[in-house]
Amino acid sequence: MRRVVGSAVGIDTPRITALRRRLLHLSVRLWWHPYWQSAPSVPAARSALRQAVCAQRAGWAA
Repeated sequence: MRRVVGSAVGIDTPRITALRRRLLHLSVRLWWHPYWQSAPSVPAARSALRQAVCAQRAGWAA
């Protein structure tokens, strides 16, 4: 796979550096956000919720 350099697509290098830094900053903020620090959801609970919603929708269609 070939990497495209910023100047090849018409973007100056300082701008690319600024965008990379911004992306890194936002990624760190997302990583440490309290939402992601909560207990992970259990896949079985997600599956049960999905099945309950499907059953409810089937009841509405009948």
